[in-house]
Amino acid sequence: MLQPGLKGVVAVETLISEIDGEKGKLYYRGYDILDITKSHSFEETAYLLWYGEFPTIEQLGELKAALVLHRILPAHIEKLICQLPKDMDLMSVIRTAVSAEGNSSYGWKPSVSQAIKLTAMIPTIIAFRKRFLEGKTLIHPLNNGSHLENYLYMLNGNNPVEAHIEALETYMILTMEHGMNASTFSARVTASTESELVSAITSAIGTMKGPLHGGAPSEVIDLLNEISTAGDVETVIRAKLSKGEKLMGFGHRVYKTHDPRSVSLKSKLMELNGEDPWFDLSIKVEEAAVRLLQEFKPGRALYTNVEFYAAAIMKAIQMEPALFTPTFTASRIVGWSAHVIEQAENNVLFRPQSNYIGLIKTD
Repeated sequence: MLQPGLKGVVAVETLISEIDGEKGKLYYRGYDILDITKSHSFEETAYLLWYGEFPTIEQLGELKAALVLHRILPAHIEKLICQLPKDMDLMSVIRTAVSAEGNSSYGWKPSVSQAIKLTAMIPTIIAFRKRFLEGKTLIHPLNNGSHLENYLYMLNGNNPVEAHIEALETYMILTMEHGMNASTFSARVTASTESELVSAITSAIGTMKGPLHGGAPSEVIDLLNEISTAGDVETVIRAKLSKGEKLMGFGHRVYKTHDPRSVSLKSKLMELNGEDPWFDLSIKVEEAAVRLLQEFKPGRALYTNVEFYAAAIMKAIQMEPALFTPTFTASRIVGWSAHVIEQAENNVLFRPQSNYIGLIKTD
């Protein structure tokens, strides 16, 4: 039976995550994502996805130390980042730099230690390239501090605001993993050939680069900017809906009710009430938009998706749109690598069929 794009086809069994689109639930290793973001860090959640359980204090300390160690890029990758054409987009730079890490030490059997190394490297690759293009001094990683604190420090060269660290950490936990999406499928297909982890992650990055998958929420930024300038949330949204315009950041192809990732981000931003004007504005916009959508489109369940609050966070920390998808990549590397490791545990080569619809010709 033909299923274009393999939509609805179950290709693997997994212990990593579960998406319940009807109930608006997302689980990592059986734990509700809403509970995870309330009480666990980026590092703890990464450990959960890689190992299947939360770390002890000792295990967490070992993971943090490993991430700090591997923040420092090999010399050849630092050099490569500065030699690539200046007009090369950042996702292509990440893909190329990660592929340059591949060597004989990465046997076909992937490991968590390899995943930790690549996870630690990607924020440094992003920050180095950003500052190089800006003509600024390259900032070397902190030899302490959390994964997210270090990322923001390397990007901007100063100590980040605690509220911004908390908000970005929540976002990056929520985007670590999301089932058999296009980039995760790409990683597992490559891994199924018994190619090594670097090749599988390079495949995933190339897939994430496409605008239909890892596209930046720049249109949500435009909406927030317009409302901020106008100073009247309801007037702007009502005018857009009256003209039949789509509100960016609302609705999701999987979730038929609230996107749990959006719910978690909103909860975090409400905790940070008053800490940043963009956080406060985004909450006001959502409340007005959901009410007006029910008025203009009765019977349709249209709620914010993860991109809506992600845009507010990126705006608050002054992260330009070119960094949105790379930052998404810096979190999703955890899910990709967890899937590659799982694929290797019970590997079957992916080999779907195709239907030939052309003519059979003779001379």
